[in-house]
Amino acid sequence: MVKYPSGSLAAFRKTAKKPKVRKSYQHRKGVNFSDRGMTLEQQINESNKYYLQEEIAVVHKKPTPIQIVKVDYPKRSKAVIREAYFRQASTTDYNGVYKGYYLDFEAKETKNKTNFPLKNFHEHQIFHLDECLKQQGICFTIIGFTSLERYFVTPASFVIHAWNTKDKSSMTLQEIEDHSIEIKSGFHPTLPYLIAVDHFIADRKVNNGK
Repeated sequence: MVKYPSGSLAAFRKTAKKPKVRKSYQHRKGVNFSDRGMTLEQQINESNKYYLQEEIAVVHKKPTPIQIVKVDYPKRSKAVIREAYFRQASTTDYNGVYKGYYLDFEAKETKNKTNFPLKNFHEHQIFHLDECLKQQGICFTIIGFTSLERYFVTPASFVIHAWNTKDKSSMTLQEIEDHSIEIKSGFHPTLPYLIAVDHFIADRKVNNGK
């Protein structure tokens, strides 16, 4: 049993003279990798392995520090953790470096077809993303609509703005489409999220590094 503790807005920036909806990344025709049975986390982990092997980026899933309080040893060579506590509230799922930029992001899935509940984010995760943005990190979320087999790379600034909006309980699919870059599941890499990061880097250069 694992027990979880209870847990300045960076404005969302858009480059001038660009359409609100970005084009999604398309794989070549006739190839469909959508029915591979992998979770969002598995797809990202496989992508990170590919990026590392190809020396494209170094991105890892963050380990979660826990305090083990009860362990059983049913066999001499095998231990089973029966009870543990998180030592502290975790931040986000992944961080790393790409083209000299620090990356920090969270991955979330939903079975909903029309919206993404904001309650899926913890307050400390929103705070962490905001703090990383203040240090000029490239921060975002990868949101998977599992029922639709659609994946979006959404800037953290937009998620933070939605979180801090009074009486707002979710981001609609339309809002996510309008403020994100949609990516498609593929083969190498499994989920090419760095294509979206390239857009964020280009936007930052247009805005003089901001």
